[in-house]
Amino acid sequence: MQSNSAWIIIRRMRIPFLVIIITFSISILGLMLIEGKDANGNPYHMNFFDAFYFVSYMATTIGFGETPYEFTYPQRMWVSASIYLTVVGWFYGIGTIIALIQDKKLAREIAITKYRNKVEALTEEFIIILGYNNVTKNIIHRLNEEGIRVVVIDKNEEKVNELELESFNPEVPAIAAEATDPNILKISGIHKKNCRAVIALFEDDAKNAKVALLSKLLNKKVNVIVKSTTKEHTEHLQNIGIKHIENPFKIISKRIYIALTKPHIWVLEMWVFGHILKIKKREVLPYGKYIICGYGRMGHALEYWLKKAGIETVFIDIVSERYQQEKQSSIYGDAEDIETLLKAGIKEANAIIAATKDDLINLTILSTAKKLNPNIYTIARENSLDDVSIFKAARIDKVYILEQILADITFNFIARPLANRFIKLIRLQDDEWGKKVVDIVKKTIGENPILSEMKLTRDNAYALYEELEKGKDIRLYHLKSSREDYTKSTKIVFLLLKRKNKIYLMPDENLKIEPEDELLIASDNESIEDLEYIVNNYYELNYILTGKEKIFGIYSLFSKES
Repeated sequence: MQSNSAWIIIRRMRIPFLVIIITFSISILGLMLIEGKDANGNPYHMNFFDAFYFVSYMATTIGFGETPYEFTYPQRMWVSASIYLTVVGWFYGIGTIIALIQDKKLAREIAITKYRNKVEALTEEFIIILGYNNVTKNIIHRLNEEGIRVVVIDKNEEKVNELELESFNPEVPAIAAEATDPNILKISGIHKKNCRAVIALFEDDAKNAKVALLSKLLNKKVNVIVKSTTKEHTEHLQNIGIKHIENPFKIISKRIYIALTKPHIWVLEMWVFGHILKIKKREVLPYGKYIICGYGRMGHALEYWLKKAGIETVFIDIVSERYQQEKQSSIYGDAEDIETLLKAGIKEANAIIAATKDDLINLTILSTAKKLNPNIYTIARENSLDDVSIFKAARIDKVYILEQILADITFNFIARPLANRFIKLIRLQDDEWGKKVVDIVKKTIGENPILSEMKLTRDNAYALYEELEKGKDIRLYHLKSSREDYTKSTKIVFLLLKRKNKIYLMPDENLKIEPEDELLIASDNESIEDLEYIVNNYYELNYILTGKEKIFGIYSLFSKES
């Protein structure tokens, strides 16, 4: 799509320009033809430049006086008529310009041109995010902090204006447009080699599927991260080659399953998303009978994974829209509701999950359940980040925030691919393996280690890369050596090493390092800073490899070892 702003301006200003040209031409021609007198009283005819100069300031009502000589009465009569002729034409042109400035179509074309120019100026990798809401806002903030460029499309102009007020640095180009328009996707750079991914997390699964299909048609190589909460749409997306499909209901249900069957694997996964490496007492899920309120998309996902975990389930089918219509309220807990809970066995149930898409209904379900069974374990589905404080105040045992889960998973896929791979691999391990890893990390670092990713390239690990290119034998354990005393180790645990298409989970520290290796590292702040310094500094690298401080440059001439 090419910008039409210049064509719109030309088309709209065509008649005003003609009016101004004609009125100016008539006025100038009259002044040139009418005889005047010079300072000596001799006959004089204005030349074109003098006539044009006079008409120009006359028409704009500036008025510098009669030039080049005092006018005769015939000239003044012509000027009097020309004033009205040209000023009317000039004002008509100005009025058209003002109307043009206010023209929405022109403003739209100018906005598209600016947006296109900003996108074309992107030389680094960037992500196209479709829709600006709580989830994508969270993702944009976090990607922006990582220095990953983002482009946003949202059909709501107010949301685009809201995004621009955020003053992101680096800037986030945004446009108010329909995300399913292929022309807009092209303008957004989907066809460019440095377009890394397209993110579509709309509530409408059909819209997500349409965007995914369009994206793949426009660029077969682009990664598409898409939300899908139904089996039909998920299968369709898989058939067209979409590899990263996010279903928050499946994620929640699977996490509950892992928490029940592999608690140490669960705590490792949660740690990747910011949890400490400790299972708190209130996070231990009970075995027994579970009551699930809501049998929609989340209810169906819970049914599958809870049954797989060997949990007895009882469902209360609460459809939030129908409930609000029938009760004229979003507050659950009248006599009929209490009777429904009692029939479901709330008194002897071990846990209850409120899984409707209305946060107030979910809160009041759990509040009512607590009154009937004070010891029951409560789990809530929270749909929006806007209600976080309310859920915290309700003292629910476990809250799953859909928007936060989507933001975390998407950010991980984009910014921390090794962490994303780590989660997938640990889910295949048993809980005994998970306990060993948790114990190793806790013993080495503590309960709150930080997670880092490092790729051993020339840019990221200059000194190390140069030595590896020379064929130097360097092992993983070398990178754990302390800068203060190479015989001691820093607080580092290597969780994963990726070498081309090969993955080493919890790699042997005696493993030989190669250029371009990628490392997933658990550490404390000081240790990771030491590691970054070592891999980029010849002096420090030589010390941790040999225990000796190598001297470079002119000073090496005076060294005995040189």
